[in-house]
Amino acid sequence: MRIFVPPEDIVKKEGIKLNADKSHYLISVLRCKKGDAISVIDGKGKAYEAEVAEIAKKHVFINIVRETALDTESPLNLILCQGILKGEKMDLVIQKTAELGIKEIIPLITERCIVKETRKVKRWQKIAEEAAEQCGRTVIPTIHEPVEFRLLFTVHCSQQMNGFIFWEEGGLSLKDAILKLAIHPSAYPPIYLFVGPEGGFTAEEVKLSEEHGLIRTTLGKRVLRAETAAIVSVALVQFLLES
Repeated sequence: MRIFVPPEDIVKKEGIKLNADKSHYLISVLRCKKGDAISVIDGKGKAYEAEVAEIAKKHVFINIVRETALDTESPLNLILCQGILKGEKMDLVIQKTAELGIKEIIPLITERCIVKETRKVKRWQKIAEEAAEQCGRTVIPTIHEPVEFRLLFTVHCSQQMNGFIFWEEGGLSLKDAILKLAIHPSAYPPIYLFVGPEGGFTAEEVKLSEEHGLIRTTLGKRVLRAETAAIVSVALVQFLLES
């Protein structure tokens, strides 16, 4: 069992009080007892061995025993810029791309988004946290506040961007696009992956992204659902660049 504990709490080393959700999970689901060993991640790349120090009525207290080596993070700095999807589709994208190693997710408000505003960032951050815990990551992906497509290039990156915009209406194959990108993954530059909402990107949005350095890319002959395209694009870019 791995749980996320903020770095500022880990500094205490002993008597760390877990929040209500994690305490409930340890007490009611895992039936933990005093002295049981658990794994802790700080969300910033470090992992620790810990033990249950005390079980109160509604809270669990733990002690950090030692820092451990846990090599589960990708060397790639992938940032997913995702057109906001309806309902559980966005939840699914955040969960699965967090498992796949994404570092940041920027929800995009595009021309064809059905959802134009949302207050779900806290919920999405919790989904990312739980996904990272489950799959053994030491870094919790950052979920940014939604931003309008045209403002993204000034809010998050005012210069040329390395990355791809996936468009169902055509572009380079992903292999050719990666060759055109011509960067070495060991340099750890941010690589942006733009995936549209249910209706896809408009031609104007694609043109604007190309003006800022993104490479227009296709995922093949078939038109994928938006949530499928997001998961597939992250998985393929991870595989091809890490190889």
